[in-house]
Amino acid sequence: MSAQSSAASPQSTLGWRTPVIILVGGCLIALLSFGPRSALGFFLTPLSQTHGWGRDVFGLALAIQNLLWGVGQPFAGAVADRYGAARVLTVGAVLYALGLAMMAHASTPAALDLTAGVLIGFGLSGCSFTIVIGAFGKLLPPQWRTTAFGVGTAAGSFGQFLYSPLCVALMDSYGWHTALLIFAAVTMLIVPLSFIVMTPRVPVSAAAAPVADQSARQALTEAFGHRSYVLLVLGFFTCGFQLAFVTVHLPSYLVDRGLSAEIGGWTLAIIGLFNIIGSMSSGWLAARMPKRYVLSVIYFGRALSIVAFILLPATPFVTLVFGAVTGLLWLSTVPPTSGLVALMFGTKWLTMLFGFAFFSHQVGGFLGVWLGGVVFEATGSYNPVWWLSVFFGVMSAIINLPIVEKPIERLAPIPAN
Repeated sequence: MSAQSSAASPQSTLGWRTPVIILVGGCLIALLSFGPRSALGFFLTPLSQTHGWGRDVFGLALAIQNLLWGVGQPFAGAVADRYGAARVLTVGAVLYALGLAMMAHASTPAALDLTAGVLIGFGLSGCSFTIVIGAFGKLLPPQWRTTAFGVGTAAGSFGQFLYSPLCVALMDSYGWHTALLIFAAVTMLIVPLSFIVMTPRVPVSAAAAPVADQSARQALTEAFGHRSYVLLVLGFFTCGFQLAFVTVHLPSYLVDRGLSAEIGGWTLAIIGLFNIIGSMSSGWLAARMPKRYVLSVIYFGRALSIVAFILLPATPFVTLVFGAVTGLLWLSTVPPTSGLVALMFGTKWLTMLFGFAFFSHQVGGFLGVWLGGVVFEATGSYNPVWWLSVFFGVMSAIINLPIVEKPIERLAPIPAN
């Protein structure tokens, strides 16, 4: 039996790790990794005021974080595909926790770039939900996959729902330094949880099935020579741009328009709460209808919601409704995107190939966070970046429509499991 076919039916060797246990463990990891990162925007104002920085300083640090998260993701994915997810999750969690703890003591822009940017960025590339999605693809039965991708993404959103008001409460009660240290300690729970989604090593060779033993380089050459994959990667850029900009700059944008910090906290929490519904619904829909249509509707819906938000008066009601609508469309792009990668190329290099798509997502995130700070410092307004988000949303809605949803043709197909 080939290595690929062995990986295709892992349930017989998982023992106590039933599909439900794997799903729950992966969801807890997604929650713990996405939660602190989604709440970092609340530290923009106190850090800037404490050290006398402009918003562009904090924006650059988180832009570096988004970029390095994306740069590290394909490599972390390749290592997870080759050597197993548990090792990558453990190293990522340690870097992430270290970055959060050291961020509490960063007193210069360079120190903030190193902690909030480099350490947390590379940490996230090793312990974020993208690694969990790859593990789900390898460990869960085929009929579970797309739905599990949605549930795992929803768990990350619940982390946002949980951590946003928690962050505000901790900062009010203990100060922002202690809040970061608490986040760092809780993040280390990812280490024991990683053994639940532990995936097997891939053998160095599988002589009986040379095509199934496709190398990482061959998988990348195949993927980037495939038009539909390239379109998928380009469209995912918009998701990162919009999410990162909103996560980091929305709390300050709302304060600028006369609303309280608590409204910002509850808005991000509502985004996380409604994204639980959106991500699970997206996973369910992507298993039953063309995934490219699901993606197109999501991107176009985001563009419309942003237009309405910036044109309507700034009130708590309008803001919370925007949070609910945005939440439905927030990370709902992940299940159909990862599902398309698995459909086209199989699951052997799923974590790596989705990692390259996620790199595009994080390049968008870098620009969204960085431009938010730069444009605000130059003009005193976030409006140009809001309108750029609208433009990118419309373009991605169009880009995803020509995607062809079928396995790539090979002389000897690699099983899609």
